[in-house]
Amino acid sequence: MPTPERDDSHDDDADFQRLRPLLFSIAYRMTGSVADAEDIVSEAFLRVQTSVDTAAVESMKAYLSTMVTRLSIDHLRSARVRREQYVGFWLPEPIPGDAAPPDAAAHAELSESLSVAFLVVLESLSPVERAVFLLHDVFDFSYREVSRVVDKTEDNSRQIATRARKAVSARRPRFEPSEEERNRLADSFFRAIELGDVESLVDLLADDVIAYGDGGDRGPSFRRPFVGIVAVRRMLSAVSTVLTRFDLRIEPTLINRQPGALVRDTEGKLLNVLTVDIVDGRIATVYSILNPDKLRHLAPLIPETHPLRGGRRPR
Repeated sequence: MPTPERDDSHDDDADFQRLRPLLFSIAYRMTGSVADAEDIVSEAFLRVQTSVDTAAVESMKAYLSTMVTRLSIDHLRSARVRREQYVGFWLPEPIPGDAAPPDAAAHAELSESLSVAFLVVLESLSPVERAVFLLHDVFDFSYREVSRVVDKTEDNSRQIATRARKAVSARRPRFEPSEEERNRLADSFFRAIELGDVESLVDLLADDVIAYGDGGDRGPSFRRPFVGIVAVRRMLSAVSTVLTRFDLRIEPTLINRQPGALVRDTEGKLLNVLTVDIVDGRIATVYSILNPDKLRHLAPLIPETHPLRGGRRPR
């Protein structure tokens, strides 16, 4: 493990609490899963507590960041097969804006790298490419530090970063620069869905808009994305009908630091999470996360016996 700098203190609990937001941020961006990120961070701290002489560790930040990154790489390698067999389109677990790690608000790069769209792009990278790109380009680790984390030479780490950066740049989402404008457009979009105002929806959608859904075969799901304004408008019109039929409400909020919404019943139980990308003043992408396994950390859920959950018995 790398130990490039000396910490002044070796209060393990204090170090862990201080570093936990950073460690979670790395693990979440690596895995796209809240539960897995929390497990990885806890596992790293447990290993430090039980098998590491912390008095000999010069930098607890470097040590724990390395451990969390390597555990995340191992997790991604084991998760590849599961994601290849996943029913429908895989989307990351959402984080409400007010629950995002404190570091996410530090600067624009961290905020953007938390978005659902960005995490989807990262899925195209290998685990090591993902680690090198995130550590260097997002978390400002030097190539020397990155090379120690991934056990590569500095030159090799630079090459990996360049390759990953090109892959990400080719698919990198573009966002409306003004946060105020993003929120205004998103609020208009969600209000139009709730009111069934199809004409307003048409005015808000980009011509090449695309909608992705992740139900994980646990209820209504998009097996394939809806592409183009006609298909997406038809889908959103059907969503409006469902909202009215089952007396559901759309509650706008930030999701992964981008405009989004929670869909709840009258008792406040959660059905799904929506988030959108806004480009050039139009809704460019819609993401719907319905898989209950990805929503349990947010709120009590509408029961799986409900028709919108497929009417299935709880597993």
